[in-house]
Amino acid sequence: MTDKKNNKRSFERKSISPLHVSSIASLDDLTKIAKDCDVIEASANGLLLHFPRESLIPTALRNNLSIDSLIGQRVFLKLEEMNLELSGVITRTKLLGKQGYNIAIDYTDEAPLYWRECLMDLLPRPGELD
Repeated sequence: MTDKKNNKRSFERKSISPLHVSSIASLDDLTKIAKDCDVIEASANGLLLHFPRESLIPTALRNNLSIDSLIGQRVFLKLEEMNLELSGVITRTKLLGKQGYNIAIDYTDEAPLYWRECLMDLLPRPGELD
């Protein structure tokens, strides 16, 4: 049995039909960070987003291979298909080469556990929206 405090992933990830995110903005100064992203995985802890380099809005980010400067930043995003707005903290980033980037957003501090578990039940499974 593992201690949940030592286990970063205490909730199972769920593969979902990609959900469109129109933009990601900083909660600190409301500047837009990226546009036209897709949520590709979700858990009751957070979301994994994918987007191409062209979706980055600040030139300084678009001109760098690493976007690790975003880690720790509080952000706001909207899931278009669900008309749902979420906020959270960027916990990690990953360069995928020519495919773009993945960004993980943790929203555990922004929403109660019951609400997060209900959201997981509502997110569409692969092929459900086709």
